[in-house]
Amino acid sequence: MHMASAAHATADFADDAFRERCELLDRLLGDFARRGWTPATSSNFSFRLGNTHCAVTASGGDKSSVTPGDLIITGTDGTVLAGAEGRRPSAEAGLHQALYRRDARIGAILHTHAPRAVLAARVLRDRPIQLGGYELLKAFDGIDTHEATLPVPVVANDQDIERLAAHADAALDIAPGAWAYLIEGHGVYAWGADLQDAARHLEALDYLLGIELELTRHPAAITRNAP
Repeated sequence: MHMASAAHATADFADDAFRERCELLDRLLGDFARRGWTPATSSNFSFRLGNTHCAVTASGGDKSSVTPGDLIITGTDGTVLAGAEGRRPSAEAGLHQALYRRDARIGAILHTHAPRAVLAARVLRDRPIQLGGYELLKAFDGIDTHEATLPVPVVANDQDIERLAAHADAALDIAPGAWAYLIEGHGVYAWGADLQDAARHLEALDYLLGIELELTRHPAAITRNAP
């Protein structure tokens, strides 16, 4: 990492746009906590800073709120560039960095342990899960009709983050148009062009997974895959 690049990334801590995004993330996290999506010290969040850097939440601690001191600036290559003394990035920062490397259009990533996401990865058998026939699909960027189908890849959990990132990347390769993936027994990663888009995708996905889970209780009513 060139010294100039590192200095520029560190300076982002004093940038008004950085503080505004941190304030928006703080408001989102309060909502996520009220929904029960971030129990204990779970979950992690990030947003992109330029082409090769991102700000990601620090490891540990309650995620119902966030301040600039709770964010670590890293390179998308994993290099840690700036952060409060004694703080380190989330153990899952590598999953964020892999997504930013994968797609330059991704501007923010939100990971929660929302119950419906955890249940869906255990209960719904399609791999990837296919969401089709819903009007709310239009909440996802690039979808303008209920006739679309949104794939949601599901990957096995793994404590080796580099290997887990590789498995997620492979799952996304065969799920074009995906805006999220689930990790079995773990939670959901959702993303978008910015924090607001990512939050909209996360909320819409949670709703649709809830409907799909309810449908499993009424087999005779399941017509979502009918031609």
